Amino acid sequence: QGQEKLSCNPKKENGTHVVLCELGNPMKAGARITVDLELSVSGLEDMGDAITFHLQLRSKNSPSPSKASVTVTVPVEAEAEMELRGNSLPATTVLPTSWHWVEGSQRLEDYGIKVEHVYELHNKGPGTVSGVTLSLAVPHLLRDHVLLYLLELGTEGGMNCSHRATLNPAQV
Repeated sequence: QGQEKLSCNPKKENGTHVVLCELGNPMKAGARITVDLELSVSGLEDMGDAITFHLQLRSKNSPSPSKASVTVTVPVEAEAEMELRGNSLPATTVLPTSWHWVEGSQRLEDYGIKVEHVYELHNKGPGTVSGVTLSLAVPHLLRDHVLLYLLELGTEGGMNCSHRATLNPAQV
């Protein structure tokens, strides 16, 4: 009828974590109760995609001790907010009207003005993140003409990178 807070005590039993909650004693025969449990479990990063709880109701009645149990499997869903920040150095470039593409040149300035694009991927939490894939499309051709001449691709912080476009095809 009314709502009461339960007194629960965590303990270890046979190598597992057990939370023991006393529901009340004595209970009248045929009494029906509903219990809502809110559990806060940390360190689930390596638990897989679900965690299983074994719930058991034990009666201390001497004539008929009951040990009814149920298993509940709850999916583990990681929550992390990712943020991608990008910057170009310099932020603005203007090619002079007299500039022309020099096919086959080995001089970097014959390929245009050098622009460095820097991207930072940040995890804003609350969970940790691993195995993230960032796909970044850089337009390097416009029809059959070179739009951006891609020199190199680098990373920091133990990340792996792969690329589809040919980097520095003229070996400038």
